[in-house]
Amino acid sequence: VQLQASGGGLMQAGGSLRLSCAASGRTFSSYAMGWFRQAPGKEREFVAGISWRSTSTYYADSVKDRFTISRDNAKNTVSLQMNSLKPEDTAVYYCAAQWLGTYYYAGGYTIWGQGTQVTVSS
Repeated sequence: VQLQASGGGLMQAGGSLRLSCAASGRTFSSYAMGWFRQAPGKEREFVAGISWRSTSTYYADSVKDRFTISRDNAKNTVSLQMNSLKPEDTAVYYCAAQWLGTYYYAGGYTIWGQGTQVTVSS
């Protein structure tokens, strides 16, 4: 599968953005999907993950109750709705996939899309 992320941009604190990731291939529903982010000078952070059939999700404590991950297997897309944005959410966001993987296991994600920049101003 190949991944293409979009939807980043510049937003004021308190605002919302929605990131989308389009996947190629016919076996999208067999991949656990996730979103990661990396801010300048910081390690990559696992933000959210979702199971194959959307029955289970994972969120980092830093985004819990503000971000929502979802997927549409019919459209081969995964999205990240980001609400109540904070300046510390500024980062490059990446979508990622793992074949038949465990959605909450960050180390299992082996397929990466290009990043999309999210900048939150105070």
